[in-house]
Amino acid sequence: MPKMKTKKAAAKRFQARGSGSIKRAHATKRHILTKRTTKNKRQLRGTLTVHPSDIQHVRDMMPYA
Repeated sequence: MPKMKTKKAAAKRFQARGSGSIKRAHATKRHILTKRTTKNKRQLRGTLTVHPSDIQHVRDMMPYA
């Protein structure tokens, strides 16, 4: 049986932690930040854990993570 392929778009957006959870970045932090308040931009720093209802979808896209 051939190897399974990783969805490269998902590999760029998600990263598996050692505990098995998957981390992701906040949305709306890439460009057009002038209309956002300083408080909002500050609160979008850091990473989050993928919601439990979405974890299986991410795992299907990244079989080796």
